[in-house]
Amino acid sequence: MKIPFQRQASIRLGLASSVFVLLTACANFSGIQSDAKLKSFDSGDKASATALQNAAWLNANWAKDIGGQALQDLIDAAIADNPSLQVAAARVASARAMIQATRANELPSVGASFDSTYQRFTENGLIPPPLAGAVETNNQLALNFSYDLDFWGRHSAEMRTALSQEKVALAEQQSARLMLSTAVAHAWVQLLRQYEQLDLSTQQLAIRNKFDEITRQRVKAGLDNNTDIQQSLLQSANLQSDINQWQEAIALTRNQLAALLGQAPERGQAIARPRFNPGMNTALPGELPLAFLGRRPDVVATRWRVESMQSEIDTAKTQFYPNINLIGFAGFSSLGLTNLLQGSSRIVGAGPAIRLPIFEGGSLRAQLKGRVAAYDGAVATYNQSLTDALREVADQVQSLKTAELQNNNQKNAEKAAEQTIKLAQQRQRVGTANVLPVLVAENIYVLQKKSSLELQVRRADLQINLIKALGGGYEIAPELQLSQLPASAASNNNAQSIIHSEAAQ
Repeated sequence: MKIPFQRQASIRLGLASSVFVLLTACANFSGIQSDAKLKSFDSGDKASATALQNAAWLNANWAKDIGGQALQDLIDAAIADNPSLQVAAARVASARAMIQATRANELPSVGASFDSTYQRFTENGLIPPPLAGAVETNNQLALNFSYDLDFWGRHSAEMRTALSQEKVALAEQQSARLMLSTAVAHAWVQLLRQYEQLDLSTQQLAIRNKFDEITRQRVKAGLDNNTDIQQSLLQSANLQSDINQWQEAIALTRNQLAALLGQAPERGQAIARPRFNPGMNTALPGELPLAFLGRRPDVVATRWRVESMQSEIDTAKTQFYPNINLIGFAGFSSLGLTNLLQGSSRIVGAGPAIRLPIFEGGSLRAQLKGRVAAYDGAVATYNQSLTDALREVADQVQSLKTAELQNNNQKNAEKAAEQTIKLAQQRQRVGTANVLPVLVAENIYVLQKKSSLELQVRRADLQINLIKALGGGYEIAPELQLSQLPASAASNNNAQSIIHSEAAQ
């Protein structure tokens, strides 16, 4: 039967009016919004990314530049076996499972059901005789269908949240890799320091033993007394104690490295004695672009948390609109199993299910306020992470500059101590002095070598800290890149220079 035109117009008007009533009757979220702003840095100085091309250590293979293949192998082994990274990988897997679950919500749901209830029907209800008062089974076999008509974008907002959470987990996994890599590097450098200090302390003890022998000879000759012998023995005992402490430190550091590798302490004993890469370069590059802060996994993770919180706000807003589901079923229903599969027992049904939030006691607004507050917190955390990242880089650069100046002064002191040995040996050869000035000069030279070692180790540690502060030299993975990166992760074509090294001037 054809519906008259006037009737069609009335139906359309009625549907439009119904939709309008539904929308105006909904709870509203007016006045709930965030004023938080993402921070960015702009120093006003432009720098080309090519300024860092000569800084060989600022790349993913920085460990080789410090300790060669030996250090790189240790870091690779730690990344492969460390339990903390396995926990991070499990978080990534969990986030990806959540994405699959969220994607499933966008698809229709189809299921089958069978209900069979053995019951006595009331004699005073709607069931007529002879079933009234009888005991029979009430059966239904049906195929059920449900589909959420997502008019307001709730599913897409939930998917954005799930995807953002995956990016957070991936960035945290990369952050854990960086933390582990630098921890192994620091421990390796300390092991090198302890071995070198052990060697230098052993040299000092050998020099002191020569002193002791000469002192005993002088006491026998009446030139010194027993007090001089006791003082010499005290210094020898102190040096022996230092040697024992360095030996203990070596054993403990090997245990620490084994733990970082996720292995038993015996693994630490198999680590070869560390040696610095002869070609290691700790010089600062001329400029460090602000864009390198965008490589830091922790900064990337906090930025994706902001994206996740924004998507949760969008999800919370969809709760203020009507929720319309299309449901349907088809199957069989009968009293008693005998007639269940007969054609006359067929049932079919379909229709919309509408949930209309009109008055929720303020729960929806409170929920949205909570999401907005969480977003504000995420923005504040991100802004603080940028501030901390910039400070960490500036601190490490300043310390490296100071260490470089100290190293230059220490080189002069070491050369002077070495020259003092040569002069004392010349005087001994021509007979104007005995061996004591030579031993004193050698002891001073060893002390200067110890100071030089400490400076070299400090510079290596600072270099590792700077690499960590700049994100480990890793390029940000494509799957972690935002569609619109903040200024801290701007393109290299317009990178902002945050550090100007005086060493390059």
